Amino acid sequence: MNKIPPLDIAKTELSTIEKIGQFFMPAAFINDTEEEIKALETLIKKHGIGGICFFHSRASAATNFEGKKKVVRNEASLKTLKGLIKRYQAASKYPLLIAIDAEWGLAMRIENTPQYPYAITLGAIVNDDDELIYEVGRNIARDCISAGIHWNLAPVVDINNNPNNPVIGYRSFGDNREQVYTKAAAFIRGTESLGVLTSIKHFPGHGDTAVDSHLGIPIINKSKEELLQNELYPYQKIIEEGVDSVMVGHLSIPALANGNETPASISKEIITGFLREEMRYTGVVISDALNMHAVSKDYPVPGELEWLAYDAGNDVLCFSEHVKEGIQSITKNSSTQQIEETFSRVWNLKRKAIKNPILNKLGERYGHSKLNRNIAEESITLYHGKENTIEKFSNTSFCTLTLERKDVNQNAIEILEFLKTAEKEIQEEQNILLLLTPPKVKPASNFGFLDKEIEFINNMISSKNVVLYHFGNPYALKLFETDKSLATVIVYQDFKEFQDVAANHFQGRIKAKGELPVSLI
Repeated sequence: MNKIPPLDIAKTELSTIEKIGQFFMPAAFINDTEEEIKALETLIKKHGIGGICFFHSRASAATNFEGKKKVVRNEASLKTLKGLIKRYQAASKYPLLIAIDAEWGLAMRIENTPQYPYAITLGAIVNDDDELIYEVGRNIARDCISAGIHWNLAPVVDINNNPNNPVIGYRSFGDNREQVYTKAAAFIRGTESLGVLTSIKHFPGHGDTAVDSHLGIPIINKSKEELLQNELYPYQKIIEEGVDSVMVGHLSIPALANGNETPASISKEIITGFLREEMRYTGVVISDALNMHAVSKDYPVPGELEWLAYDAGNDVLCFSEHVKEGIQSITKNSSTQQIEETFSRVWNLKRKAIKNPILNKLGERYGHSKLNRNIAEESITLYHGKENTIEKFSNTSFCTLTLERKDVNQNAIEILEFLKTAEKEIQEEQNILLLLTPPKVKPASNFGFLDKEIEFINNMISSKNVVLYHFGNPYALKLFETDKSLATVIVYQDFKEFQDVAANHFQGRIKAKGELPVSLI
């Protein structure tokens, strides 16, 4: 194993090529083949890249989902991840900065790791001090540290003001600018309390889009004044308080780019002109993944996209697929001053993360399950009906019907057969306790519901006395005639802790304290 020199060496010891290599953060996949692992080790050794960003597998990468590639579950992913980090660090002359998307925990990428609630669930918590959200950030930071990860590319601070948003939605704290700011700030404080880096994303704001930037380029035609009042508000507030990095998204906002529709991630007007000069941000800027089709499909020449992203003002080029050519292009086209300024920001960020003195003082204030239970109690929301009515339900005879797919790949024939059976079972029943979990968390294809399922549920709500407990993305409730239910309660997650809280609420033991963080109108 190579001995890795400390990061406090004189910056002048690195050559220009070595400094440029520090700007690159290609993808690393936990479930790669040995051949693919060796190829990345070679890339690290040969080109001196600064860091890597981990994903579960090539099949699960967001830009591949339309290809329907099968994602193979690996129960040992965490162990594999830790082993890979050691291998890749050993291959590097200088310590690598290890990053991952862990918005709701390492479970976002890794099996058998603690999963915390989505941001939209945290957005339902009314508590002003946001202690529980702070603890979520802290717990996730502890999990990152134990795995060897320095940088959590979170939280999302996009204001989700478009109910049809295909990619943000449940990842946002809500559609209110103040709520998004305060809750994101609490998450950041919790993460930073253990020395793990954070990144606010997806600047300048991906909330009001109906296009998935993994696949195409969203265009937001709002005035600069409108953006400053809403989308940009949480970014500006957090930047003023201090944040490790800002991730720039692949979305077009002409009002911030002198009328140009160039994606923000490669727009010098937006990154250098607006983010740095007008918003006065001096920290690290990281691009959203450069493999995403919003930009990658328009720049097929290797190295061209990397240069455009760097020249626009990105310090770290995430998921670069053309490292060699990118380094060559930056070397050829950049000024010495530009390279030195970028290197200084990246190097200082690495020193902050990797020399973190808190790493051996993790402690644990909230266990994973206890924290989730507390969040469930604070977030459960009465969407329709009256609380005093709920208290009477436990004294009434209710037939419980659970609609939840245990197998996400269940075929339509099996689903329709289940609906026929369910229809017969509830035919003579008048009071129905419906426990509903949407098949998918994203809105595509009606959250995975078949038309017949939607019709069945709405017919039941219209003809029976239905109390609906909804365990999922609340936007899915737009599919149902909830105003005709006796009561509709949003539980947000299907974790056991949330199910237990829902049962206690139905039995009248607790009140619903949460408030819906988004509009369903």
